[in-house]
Amino acid sequence: MNIVYINHYAGTPALGMEFRPYYLAREWVRSGHRVQMLAASYSHVRARQPEVGDKPKGETVDGIAYRWYPTRGYQGNGLGRVRNIWEFLGQVWRDTARIVRDVKPDVVIASSTYPMDIWVARRMARKAKAKLVFEVHDLWPLSPIELSGMSPKHPFARLCFKAESDAYRDADVVVSMLPVVHTYMASRGLDLDKLAIVPNGISPDDWAAKPQPLREDVAGTLATARTVGETVVGYAGSMGEPNALDTLLDAAALLRDDPAGRKLRFVLVGDGHLRAHLKDRVRNEGLTNVRMLAPIPKLQVPAMLAQVDIAYIGWQRVPIYRFGIAPNKLMDYMMAGRAVLHSVEAGNDPVAEAGCGVTVAPQDARAVADGLLKLAQLAPAARAVMGERGRAFVLARHTYPVLAKRFLDALK
Repeated sequence: MNIVYINHYAGTPALGMEFRPYYLAREWVRSGHRVQMLAASYSHVRARQPEVGDKPKGETVDGIAYRWYPTRGYQGNGLGRVRNIWEFLGQVWRDTARIVRDVKPDVVIASSTYPMDIWVARRMARKAKAKLVFEVHDLWPLSPIELSGMSPKHPFARLCFKAESDAYRDADVVVSMLPVVHTYMASRGLDLDKLAIVPNGISPDDWAAKPQPLREDVAGTLATARTVGETVVGYAGSMGEPNALDTLLDAAALLRDDPAGRKLRFVLVGDGHLRAHLKDRVRNEGLTNVRMLAPIPKLQVPAMLAQVDIAYIGWQRVPIYRFGIAPNKLMDYMMAGRAVLHSVEAGNDPVAEAGCGVTVAPQDARAVADGLLKLAQLAPAARAVMGERGRAFVLARHTYPVLAKRFLDALK
């Protein structure tokens, strides 16, 4: 098939996330399909941006044809981001006739996190007489309403609501990463026969190869912790409000003053808009048991996690998670065979399903501290058994060869 994949934030191994579009597309290309990826030249989630002038630019990455549309940068979620969205969608809209002529798509996928790309994808699919797929990352406008306090009457929320309604009505297939969305989507008009659940996952290729050597500061920090007999609590990923790292630092403060917790070493690797705030906390509160390090390339993550005893992932206590969660970093933790401390209240819990760690209440520093102590006091062999259960769970359900096939099977 010829597949057009519209994802504003699509990344590559060289540029950074979002990785899901790349991994799915790579599997489809390996299966003999042709994929045209349409993405914006600027995305806040990428580590680097592609080099694009004032006109769209084509690039082939591992057999995937990328087309980058020039858009201006932005910070935060204000008017700059809205302008960036419309710059991208407007250019794809104007490019539709050429794409239909040159690519001859059989499938058009709208997958840009925000739902307004459904209008561009619908127009393209109708012109090409192709199947229309709406891929759901987050529920908009419900996510900005519940997470950021946006009013349901805000013009942007109303726009998202209209786009979501159109998507559920007009798409031939709806693919959701979130697993517990059936009741909500039915209430918004979706025929549930159209719905397929395809969560996030990992690429076995990233784990089959020898891990890239760790950057010197990360390798040194982990080696020192091992030399002095510390139990390493690791975090690798974005440093934003949804990741509940303030709660982790609160737990580190409790454990610093707890005789049972003094042998725990917290190593946080990543970047994000709260990084400076977290670094200030570490310095001002004298959290000598915490080390914060700059982000590492994705291909170094397996080497880092191999040196971690307990991997932390936390969430805010917000109602939106009742529809389920599909975190990339948790897949990495489980694939690395790490015991996981999961601080969450959600519609699903992969850690509990796999039996690969301990789940505690979200945004509760005492609960996180107690959970970490529980895992730290286990014998290393017992943590290893937990980790292997997580790895087996991911290999059975969450590898991209499996997920890419499930995605295309939904089109049948």
